[in-house]
Amino acid sequence: MTTVDRRRFLTGTVLGGAAAVVGATAFGGTDAAAAFERTGQAAVPGGPDPNFVEGRITSVEGKTLGVRGSDNVLHRIMVTSGTSLWKMENVGIDQVKVGDGMYARGARLPDGTLAADAIWVNIVNLDGHISSISASRMELNHNGKRIVAHVVKGKTAAAYRGEAATGDLSRLRVGHAVKVIGVWIPDTNEINISTVHSNAAA
Repeated sequence: MTTVDRRRFLTGTVLGGAAAVVGATAFGGTDAAAAFERTGQAAVPGGPDPNFVEGRITSVEGKTLGVRGSDNVLHRIMVTSGTSLWKMENVGIDQVKVGDGMYARGARLPDGTLAADAIWVNIVNLDGHISSISASRMELNHNGKRIVAHVVKGKTAAAYRGEAATGDLSRLRVGHAVKVIGVWIPDTNEINISTVHSNAAA
């Protein structure tokens, strides 16, 4: 789908047109892993993708989010009827708070607003080693920093050696190298675990 097509689609969604029924998946995955796949093209080679925004939410006004990027640039993000919102699971805009971190993918409208097809709130993707583990949490050494990672009953899963994710965390051990996708608890060193990826043997 071209940039023009993307803009037409999302503009239709913003205006409540028939395009809204197609949904965000028209632009690719909306699961947690998709947050880290930048498929757009930069306006300037080597520059940022104009259809991708990351930063912290500074305001929530109706269905519009004010976001300050890590480069200190301010953005307006519009949530449409076709937007997928992820915060450990699919949520509504009422679960999005000032101070949350976020990634958003979508298409720019003529006024510069990003009409989002997918937003991931407080998502993190960490590599580390397990330094301690219990039924309710694990501690990770991530680049020399301590991360407290909470197990969320009924939601946290583990994927071993590329197998399908399972709720069985029993194969995880202290010392294992893992990749953790989860939800950051703002202004702390704590996360809630969505998926732990491990090369642990059976």
